[in-house]
Amino acid sequence: MDRPADVGELTGLLRDGDYLADRGLATALFVALRLGRPILLEGEVGVGKTEVAKALAQAFGRRLIRLQCYEGIDTGQALYEWDYARQMLQIRALSGTSGLDEDDAVDGLYGPKFLLERPLLEAVRAGDQAVLLIDEVDRADDEFEAFLLELLSDFQITIPELGTIRAERPPLVVLTSNRTRELHDALKRRCLYHWVDYPSAEREAEIVLARVPGVSETLAAKVVAAVQRLRELDLNKPPGVAETIDWVRSLEVVGATEVDGRAVEDTLGSIVKDREDLEVVRENLDQVISLA
Repeated sequence: MDRPADVGELTGLLRDGDYLADRGLATALFVALRLGRPILLEGEVGVGKTEVAKALAQAFGRRLIRLQCYEGIDTGQALYEWDYARQMLQIRALSGTSGLDEDDAVDGLYGPKFLLERPLLEAVRAGDQAVLLIDEVDRADDEFEAFLLELLSDFQITIPELGTIRAERPPLVVLTSNRTRELHDALKRRCLYHWVDYPSAEREAEIVLARVPGVSETLAAKVVAAVQRLRELDLNKPPGVAETIDWVRSLEVVGATEVDGRAVEDTLGSIVKDREDLEVVRENLDQVISLA
């Protein structure tokens, strides 16, 4: 099923996959599914943007195809490349073949068997059987962003040697951004938009209990309270939900049942990932622990 009847049904499907979406996010996803539009999720690092695409793929039994963006990514790395090593082997094999037309030999080097699919071509071919995750699109440059805008408009790719490949029904597309730079308005207009914020303490505790089976509700609540306080500090990299889950698991591993000074010191590396932040946290440790 890929057309839930309403927002409540979609929320339930996501919950079955251990993703607890609030009403606003579930509604945005529901509209994107119904309209067949890409959705752009922006928010701080670690709030679960990438997990949305994974949860949707699981809920609807679709393939998850992920394009991880980074500085310097180009269309070849995202679309397709030719298998040059295999082509060279073919050339060597053909070099001793007599009576072979030269044009046929060259054309043969650019057939489907030499084509290396990258995520975008793979997603176009998969169509509505896939969820395409374009992760951290803000890390790519302006030129690549313009290319994505064109692709999202028509979901077709032209390969000069093979022709045009078009998705009869486009995949569900989820783009994520951590706002390391501002995306262009044209791309935003092409997508539905939703800002994913840190969850409330109650919802974050629910997420922890869903992701860490067997953890006590008391420990989960205390860890979440401490994390919520950490986010109020002047940290370079505030902890996300993923770090909250890691912290709970780390405390369980060392046998801690309380969020006290010794347990926090032993497991601080699972929640704080920056040297300067470590100093800030240690300076405020008593206050953080007292709230937990």
